Amino acid sequence: MDQETRRRDFLRNMLATGVASALSGGVLAHEMINSTFNGVTIGAQSYSFRDRPLDAAIDGMKMIGIGSCELWSGHIEPLRESRRAKNGREKLRAYRLETPLSKFEEIGTKFHEAGIALNALNYSFRDDFTDEEIARGFEMAKAMGAKVITASGTVSVANRVNAAAKRYGMLVGMHNHSRIRENQYATPDDFAAAAEGNEFIAVNLDIGHFVAAGFDPVDYVKQHHDRIVALHLKDRRSNQGENVAFGEGDTPIREVLVLLRDNKYDIPANIEYEYKGEDTVQEMTRCFAYCKQALES
Repeated sequence: MDQETRRRDFLRNMLATGVASALSGGVLAHEMINSTFNGVTIGAQSYSFRDRPLDAAIDGMKMIGIGSCELWSGHIEPLRESRRAKNGREKLRAYRLETPLSKFEEIGTKFHEAGIALNALNYSFRDDFTDEEIARGFEMAKAMGAKVITASGTVSVANRVNAAAKRYGMLVGMHNHSRIRENQYATPDDFAAAAEGNEFIAVNLDIGHFVAAGFDPVDYVKQHHDRIVALHLKDRRSNQGENVAFGEGDTPIREVLVLLRDNKYDIPANIEYEYKGEDTVQEMTRCFAYCKQALES
């Protein structure tokens, strides 16, 4: 068995273990919203609801019928306030390290009682994170009941993140953007560099950014589906083009969803609403309907 096959088997087992653990922990005690269509789970990156606080974001997901969420850290941390404040970075670090884990348990309970499963916590590790701050992300995720962590991190921090991920037994999906820059995730080679020797480092593939950067998400998912812990669904135009409404750009959203469906790839597909639209719930409803139609056609 070659190294890549061992890696894929390991990642598959980790994801399966996470699901089993969640079930044994009583996640099904409340009636859960079903947003899985023909085997493909359509969820939301809560960043889509960045115009409102967490409780209102949860209400929006319930209204639409979205039963799976990747939780943006901005909904649970004072990110904007920290950026504006004097010594804001230090204050944010203190918030992370000093906030009782019971607060994050309460957040997990909110989702659970709303019938929404947390498929991931988005907690973006960067080079200025201390080892304690890295570890805290895993503690927060576990307290909330999230299965994995997604991160818009740097390639150079992957080794330290992997060490912590190994201790906590949780995969980390690195998220790509479209701008190809040193030490950032944008290309298949960037993902490969981070994964080298780091068995707990996986992929959170943003298919819209991937297209804008000049790459084919359908081909990447075919080749690396066992390493992908979550997708971000958005429609962008190629050549660093803008975000547009689903179906108006160059991103093969339908083709990717059909690929997941037909091959039974167990990868949450999270809508990330970023184009200029009207009311957030209205636009997310449109995106959700687009995905559902693609999977049921």
